[in-house]
Amino acid sequence: MVTRHIITVLTASLMLTACVSQAPSPLAELRIGPAAPKGTVTITEAVDGLIVGHRLMAAGEYELALRAYTRGAAVHGLNVDVLSALGSANLKLGRLGQAKKLLRRAVELDEKFVPAWNNLGVVLSNEGKYKEARRVFQLAYGLDNGDSEEIRENLTKIIAKDEKTSYTVKKEKNEFDLVRRGNGRYLLLKTASST
Repeated sequence: MVTRHIITVLTASLMLTACVSQAPSPLAELRIGPAAPKGTVTITEAVDGLIVGHRLMAAGEYELALRAYTRGAAVHGLNVDVLSALGSANLKLGRLGQAKKLLRRAVELDEKFVPAWNNLGVVLSNEGKYKEARRVFQLAYGLDNGDSEEIRENLTKIIAKDEKTSYTVKKEKNEFDLVRRGNGRYLLLKTASST
């Protein structure tokens, strides 16, 4: 009877050991971590860098957007969408020279791509090139058929700046006034500088 009791105890302990070794411990998952996905992820299955970049731009994360657009360039090549996106990110980061180069390349690839024209106009206006910016915004406005409120606002603002600058420059350059003194004689008067 003792032997039978020992066999029962040994059988029970073996069964418990088997159960413990087959059931994963809750702590085991914490030590190991989640299982890695099986197989490899190919580029076609990866998230599009342009979409990620657009979302990051909307969130104000311009440096991260620039990186996402660069990854997008690896998939799509330097097409008009990628060049325009890269230019826009550089514009938001204040890298006007780089933005201008990229946006000019974009409009060379597709002369009817309105977002690139608009953003090029923004770069030019930030550089103080109001006349050129005005022509670029007019072109973007025409290509868009006047549908975009943003382009219309940009055009209105640049026209005001261009006209104000033209008026100010003319006023500053005209330092002398002629005053008629009678008998066809004129006196040249120096006016106060407006600077």
